[in-house]
Amino acid sequence: MRLFSLSKTYHFMRVAPYCAVASLVVTIATVIALFYPGPNLGTDFVGGTEIEVAFKGEVPAQKVREGLESGGLRDVDVVEVRTGTKADHYIIRVPEVSTISEETQRRAESLLCLASAPAPDCDDKHRATEVKFSPGGDRITVRYADTPDPTWIRQRLSQISGLELRPGADNPEVDQRHADKAIVELFGTGDKMFAALTKALGHDLVPDAPLRVEWVGPKAGAQLRNAALASILITLVAIMLYVGIRFDMRYAPGAALCLLHDATVATGALMLAGKELNLEVIAALLTIIGFSVNDTVVVYDRVRENSRRLRGATFPELVDLSVSEMLGRTVITTGTAIISLVPFLIWGTNALQDFSYVLIIGMTTGAYSTVFVALPLTHWLDKVVAARRKAAPRRRAPAPRAKRELNPL
Repeated sequence: MRLFSLSKTYHFMRVAPYCAVASLVVTIATVIALFYPGPNLGTDFVGGTEIEVAFKGEVPAQKVREGLESGGLRDVDVVEVRTGTKADHYIIRVPEVSTISEETQRRAESLLCLASAPAPDCDDKHRATEVKFSPGGDRITVRYADTPDPTWIRQRLSQISGLELRPGADNPEVDQRHADKAIVELFGTGDKMFAALTKALGHDLVPDAPLRVEWVGPKAGAQLRNAALASILITLVAIMLYVGIRFDMRYAPGAALCLLHDATVATGALMLAGKELNLEVIAALLTIIGFSVNDTVVVYDRVRENSRRLRGATFPELVDLSVSEMLGRTVITTGTAIISLVPFLIWGTNALQDFSYVLIIGMTTGAYSTVFVALPLTHWLDKVVAARRKAAPRRRAPAPRAKRELNPL
């Protein structure tokens, strides 16, 4: 299928300076917005507890926030999720991860007869060798020298204020894989959030259970954030080296700037839409970089082929001809990928909507940046290098040394 005539050449380089200015303005604005007011970082990067709730009826975000604050939760972040359904759908986040304080943990270790801090009424039969609390505050694992007694563990933990065990005859339970370990399920921060909503709004509006509950510790969040930034930088450097080896180092800066431009513009579009920056978005940005470099390499290859075939053509003429020849391929490839993402953007879950939204923006800017960012930068660098070579003073060739004649004896 051919969308554009091969005999017609479009003059892209005539408007390249204006597009470069527009790209520069958008990039600078996005970089400023990354520092102020800053991106809406997801729980993956900042840590905290997050629940997703689809209410049965109309519930304003302010009511959701007030309901959680009435339950003793602070710094509540409520984000509306638009899925096209009638029920109000929210992602609710609090910075709190564990509901178990240090004092409560020490008290639990003592009553469970941990060897390092046993209570006075502990005996050798019920002496724990290990007590671990999950970072989310929703589980305790206890190891004993012998098979643990779940009833005894329940009785001991019920004496501690601030610890609330989940109801059920099998809680605590002995781990089937390890007969010396008992698992105690507790109400965590996510349960506390959902209970506060149920109490404040009632069962007529609050569903029976949240769609999902997630928590990430602050240290793990910082590690994920640093790893995400490192992965993007490493990818850019690796692609720059690949382009330099595959073609010529004169093309590498343009390719790297093109990919950085695509990732920056996609991030700015994400922030403009009020969506959060999480691991799914980072995966989408890496996908954009890989997709964009494919289009850039194809156009670069055609420019190189035409430069060998048309010796007297200028670089702008080569760019216009090469991009015109590859325009149909670019439109079909990018358009097909975008069309396949539209259903996910409309009917997908919140994570799929964010992922597809970033991909659509990035693929669109990827096709644009190859023509109006990468190639114009290569042309500008060529002119700078040529001007410096022309301005550099020519070195005079050293005069030949006179041959020394030997004096006759």
